[in-house]
Amino acid sequence: MPADAWDLLTRGTTAAQARRALADAFRAAGLDTPELDARVLVGHALGLDHTGLTLAGERKLDGDEARMVSALAVRRLAREPVARILGVREFWGLPLHLNAATLVPRPETETVVEAALVAIDEDGARTRALRIADLGTGSGALLIALLSELPNASGIGTDVSPEALAAARANAGRSGVLPRARFAACDFGSALDGGYDLVVSNPPYIASGDLAALPPEVRHDPRRALDGGADGFDCYRAIAAQAPRLLKHRGLLVAELGVGQAPAVAELFRAAGLVTSPARADLAGIPRALHARLP
Repeated sequence: MPADAWDLLTRGTTAAQARRALADAFRAAGLDTPELDARVLVGHALGLDHTGLTLAGERKLDGDEARMVSALAVRRLAREPVARILGVREFWGLPLHLNAATLVPRPETETVVEAALVAIDEDGARTRALRIADLGTGSGALLIALLSELPNASGIGTDVSPEALAAARANAGRSGVLPRARFAACDFGSALDGGYDLVVSNPPYIASGDLAALPPEVRHDPRRALDGGADGFDCYRAIAAQAPRLLKHRGLLVAELGVGQAPAVAELFRAAGLVTSPARADLAGIPRALHARLP
């Protein structure tokens, strides 16, 4: 059944029946988590959390509610991610709001935060004043997560998209770190000065020819947040060229990697004069966060 023809819900359908109908449709479409997606979307439409939705199982939907749930189901059956439908995704325990110009933050990107914090802990107290640059900040995920852990740090997030920077600035405000965060429109670190203790980035790293083969949910992300050029390494080349100017003595660079990219990216960074360490693996065991220092 085409997604745009999904119209099983009518006025008088109960919340529990709506959940079951969505779960059945999502399961038949081969979605990975049909029950969870159904619960979240019905709860979102009705303004109820998990407990509230459970208690309201026999509540009957009015016409507007039935149409709203049906519309959300159509979007999910078109393989739009739940986070993009809701407009918010949790990252590092923080709710980050999204827009059309931002990548949906993914759990593996938290490996960059983990790697940076481990390196910072090895060098001294988290309470020391640090300067951070997040290159290609998108929703602000990396910068905001780090500022939430480093109480005396300040930072700047850059992005070529004004819409993404607006989302990042708003997220920083909601997360309580805006007084220590700034945002600038530029290509990675091209408009920044030097002297940063830490530079982080989750750059586009998918080869242009591989974009069409990405999972449907990923293809809902903005192309320029995914496209890393013909071989997937264009953005790493830009970061490698800028890092020596951006980092202070013994400054740290941590960049997210695509699958199998660690050796090539490490070589790019070494060729730029940086000293690399083995990449930190994500929960799936994939080398995901490469860190390098300015010697």
